Amino acid sequence: MRTSIATVSLSGSLTEKLTAAARAGFDGVEIFENDLLASPLTPEEIRARCADLGLSIDLYQPMRDVEAVPEEEFARTLRRARAKFALMNRLGADTVLVCSSVSPLAVDDDALAAGQLHRLAGLAEDFGIRVAYEALAWGRHVSTYDHAWRIVEAAGHPALGTCLDSFHILSRSSGPEDLKAVADIPGEKIFFLQLADAPLLGMDVLQWSRHHRCFPGQGGFDVPDLVRRVLRTGYDGPLSLEVFNDVFRQADAGPTAVDARRSLLMLQEEAGLGTLPERVVPTGIAFAELVTPDAEPVTALLGTLGFARTARHRGKPVELWEQGEARVLVNTGPADLPHSRRRSSGGTATDGTRLAAVGLESPDPAGAARRAEALLAPVLPRRRAVGDAPLDAVAAPDGTELFLCATHRPGLPDWRADFEDLPHPPAAAPGDRGGPVRIDHLSLTQPWHHFDEAVLFHRGVLGLEARESVDVADPYGLLRSRAVTTADGAVRIPLTVGAAPGDDTAHARHLALATGDVVAAARRFTEAGGRLLPIPANYYDDLAARFEFADGELETYRELGILYDRDAYGEFRHCYTRTVGRVFFELVQRDGGYQGYGALNAPVRLAAQHAAR
Repeated sequence: MRTSIATVSLSGSLTEKLTAAARAGFDGVEIFENDLLASPLTPEEIRARCADLGLSIDLYQPMRDVEAVPEEEFARTLRRARAKFALMNRLGADTVLVCSSVSPLAVDDDALAAGQLHRLAGLAEDFGIRVAYEALAWGRHVSTYDHAWRIVEAAGHPALGTCLDSFHILSRSSGPEDLKAVADIPGEKIFFLQLADAPLLGMDVLQWSRHHRCFPGQGGFDVPDLVRRVLRTGYDGPLSLEVFNDVFRQADAGPTAVDARRSLLMLQEEAGLGTLPERVVPTGIAFAELVTPDAEPVTALLGTLGFARTARHRGKPVELWEQGEARVLVNTGPADLPHSRRRSSGGTATDGTRLAAVGLESPDPAGAARRAEALLAPVLPRRRAVGDAPLDAVAAPDGTELFLCATHRPGLPDWRADFEDLPHPPAAAPGDRGGPVRIDHLSLTQPWHHFDEAVLFHRGVLGLEARESVDVADPYGLLRSRAVTTADGAVRIPLTVGAAPGDDTAHARHLALATGDVVAAARRFTEAGGRLLPIPANYYDDLAARFEFADGELETYRELGILYDRDAYGEFRHCYTRTVGRVFFELVQRDGGYQGYGALNAPVRLAAQHAAR
């Protein structure tokens, strides 16, 4: 289907918004009146610019407070409408959005509303324009889509139809029963369909709408269900995004437009429209890659954690460190990422050690790359020497490189073949003295303006499942975290963001290493000279009040700085290393079916990290 986006959904000047929409692959735009009024371009120049970019102007919006008003007020409305319709002719737009009135002058009289909308549509018809009437969720007397349709039906004018807006409909819906009336609207009378998602918040609907909308798939609404219902009516217009969001208005228009277009591609897939390459869900973590200008601090830390340097890349300054199934690459070469992505993913190389890339085991790396390309995440160009494995990678919205790997699988390119083995002490048996056996999860701090985009990317491109969002108290603000995982937990990636733009670089990323005995692992680490993050005594006093422990157990946790949590499924014990550059490690022991990440302990850990700086 054709896709469109309202200019209000993007930041910047009107010219910048149009350029971003076109480059992202949209077919058309809705011109928001404020964007036109603030533009130095004439309507004719805007029309020509859109034509040059291959964009149609699908809607001009909004007209407000039109219907069910006293006659003298409606006369002023018609004078205003005549000027707008003439402007729309110059602009090349043939549909105008009319919102249900919020004016204190409006009266609760459907017959009057229908009559005045009929007259407005008659005037619009003289200019070759259609009127799409929309129920605002906070409309004074008309606030539901079915009420708006009854008025349109009563007006009975061919140039008058309705506009369905997913936010206005779903923010007032209590379930599928509320959507049944969509089927009563003939498709040819649905003049426009506007789409937005939103997190499920208990707040004033007007403020909810103006500040917290997001792209489909980023919130809690069942937008695909609504789209399927609308399409069954015979609607054949565009799928158009209208998103009011404070973060999007401050972010670069280009990446936001790409994210918006990706959301519509995923929405069409979920609604049964169009086809994308099938999801290829990763089956594990092949490696984590650390980039550093000085390898000594991080390799010393890896050594105390029990890792051994096992191999070196044949042509690049990259070393492989292994412990059980956990693999860490240490890269001391110049970063391959462009500066803009390098900055967003946690600073430049001079900032010290950082987590720059993740290798994901994929059952079909080529298929995963095809899906990424289809969802506007192109495979990154890479410098590759003769004989190097053709290893594809895509960039996550924050700049992290995600490699699509097939480790030790016959018939598929193997990144491990690019490394030559190095002499090293015999590896301990996995889990020996509590040693790490694999990477349990990777926590990736996101730039403030990329959080929702990152969740959508990991869901759509990688096929991961998004868990509920969690707020975590930090001594200097409130952090938001949302994990994306495979169903079996083989891949776990908590995505975290601060509460303000300045928090982008305030929190390091970390690797969590799974062990069968965190106490033994912590002791081995400290005996090897490692320093664990000290945890305040007050935490353990509170822990004693909340849970019962075996004799001496809590004292051991207090001694080593081990934190504890449990849920309905199992228990979680974990501790942290000191931070090196912008990276730290976590040792974790999951018992039973524990699914979380110790979120209740995060405020204590964050405070301890601030204190240890």
